Amino acid sequence: MEGKNVIAVTNRKLCKRPFLEVIEDLAKKDLKTIVLREKDLSPEKYEDLAKQCLKICEKYGASLTLHNFISVARKLGVKRIHLPYPMFLKEAGDLSDFESVSTSIHKPEEAEQAQKAGADFVFAGHIFATDCKKGLKPRGLEFLKKTVEAVDIPVYGIGGIKEENFEEILKTGAYGGCIMSGFMN
Repeated sequence: MEGKNVIAVTNRKLCKRPFLEVIEDLAKKDLKTIVLREKDLSPEKYEDLAKQCLKICEKYGASLTLHNFISVARKLGVKRIHLPYPMFLKEAGDLSDFESVSTSIHKPEEAEQAQKAGADFVFAGHIFATDCKKGLKPRGLEFLKKTVEAVDIPVYGIGGIKEENFEEILKTGAYGGCIMSGFMN
């Protein structure tokens, strides 16, 4: 799957082959961006990994978005940041040096608040059952539709999104979808 309505979200622990090979394959696709979402790393280890991923993305003209580590993004000159919702709200007034700022939301009201606070787009989820949220009931397509209707910024569905259900996402009015497992393994 590829196209400007597809965002790849990383989780190196799901990879069945070397992580940087996966990044290289993703960088060759025509994706909106690759979100480097490696939450378990220290800032130093994340920065090292980000440098390697940045080099690969630059080679293929791919977009890389850093996740959570604002100071690492600034240090490396990465102009795209995706933040967990509470962190986004806390930092929203101090992100004007980024070209693209996005956050993850779990309620239409959070999407509205994110839009007011300056988010360029949001991830709304989780839409379908997924191993990443084992045992948690998915919010479903109706939630995604309500979120899309609540805001003027693009909404990307996340959670259990695959090629087989991608059209369902788009039918809600969502701009696109985020894929993790499908790309990582």
